[in-house]
Amino acid sequence: MKKTDSTSDSRRALLKGGGLALAGAGLYGVAPFMGPWKHNRAWAQSAQKKPLVIGLTMDASGMYAASGGEERLGAMMAIKEFNDKGGVLGRRIEAIHIDTETTPATGSRVAERMITRNEASFLIGAVHSGVSNAISQVAQKYGTVFLNTNSSSPTEAGKDCHRTKFVWDGNGTNFSNAIVKNAIATSGRNWVLLTNDYVWGHNTAKSTRAIVEANGGKIVDELLVPQNTRDFSAYLLKLQQLKPNVVATAVGGDDIKALRQQVVQLKLNESMAWINNQQDWPDVYGLGPEAIFGVFGTTWYYRLDLPGVKEFVAAYQKQYPGMAIRVPGNVYHNTYMATRELLRCCEEAGTVQNIAVIKKLEGRKMTALDRLQHYDAWMDADTHQCQQTIYMARYNDKPAEKDDIFKILTQANPKDVVDKDAAAACKLESYDATPSYDV
Repeated sequence: MKKTDSTSDSRRALLKGGGLALAGAGLYGVAPFMGPWKHNRAWAQSAQKKPLVIGLTMDASGMYAASGGEERLGAMMAIKEFNDKGGVLGRRIEAIHIDTETTPATGSRVAERMITRNEASFLIGAVHSGVSNAISQVAQKYGTVFLNTNSSSPTEAGKDCHRTKFVWDGNGTNFSNAIVKNAIATSGRNWVLLTNDYVWGHNTAKSTRAIVEANGGKIVDELLVPQNTRDFSAYLLKLQQLKPNVVATAVGGDDIKALRQQVVQLKLNESMAWINNQQDWPDVYGLGPEAIFGVFGTTWYYRLDLPGVKEFVAAYQKQYPGMAIRVPGNVYHNTYMATRELLRCCEEAGTVQNIAVIKKLEGRKMTALDRLQHYDAWMDADTHQCQQTIYMARYNDKPAEKDDIFKILTQANPKDVVDKDAAAACKLESYDATPSYDV
């Protein structure tokens, strides 16, 4: 490790004995999910440059395990593409994955271990916003660049922002800005919020409430749902009593799967309008058409009629044949695009030195064509959130093929749905206050 200033001393002291093989962890190099032993020995005998280590901080268990799996696939596809061309700056890329278990405490321990024992230059991945916040605090302590690929609490690029953290998903405010006004006009003014009881749910609901009230609507009640809820009968009974025009949910992962099925059983999808702030592809894939009710947001869809989309889908299917999720969704897309952009920034900077890479990422402009979306995107230099196209969708009752379960209704220009409150709340650390390193 090359020391670049005095703030690197503590990191240098901790980065000892950083073997790439971890008990209970996956090490990926030439191909996804390759075991570590033979590959490591090959590097020990090689005169080539030291591999570039990336830590994949992704759930393999807990309520976001399905999305965590798609995140890993997206990151590994981008890594493979660079490795097939010789890596980055002449260095092969190796990725370590440890299950973050959809638990903030585990996320913190995993981040600490990857940075101090494995000399990870970068950390990639997160769905649960509490886990992302925990990882980002550790990353900032060491100056490690962290890509929050799929957690979307407005606080992630607001009050919990960090100089080293970059948020690649749309946030709850972006989606509410895209949908609430029209939903009030078409479905009614009386709303109930159904909210996962953790940071993403709370802050997404807070944003939705503000936008509803600003547009003449009324929040009749808010029902807080503990994480890992499987029986929603009490909440659905309450909804039957309240009879709102609209139910706005900020519920995700395995919880939203269970909720959707139980709503259909009671036919509540027929008596009130349902809005899910954001609907991740792994959360509904395979549920069946009757459970994909309401209107919901997403950042990408595999059948967008745009150049390059078909080729992107074909590459996924070629690389990962026989997957339960046969086509890529928004979670995969977010992680692939984030990982690819990070590695491009390293090449452009001519170094993996963290401050140089951070400066390449800040304010970065990305074309719609390159990102397979309708509008150009950019990495906000003040909040470190990727501002991108936001899509509204519903179930597609005229699918072109079995997996064609979304019908895209609208696409919002990112300029029209920016979270203005995040910029006011975000206070990025200075470059001088951020430890500098070159692993």
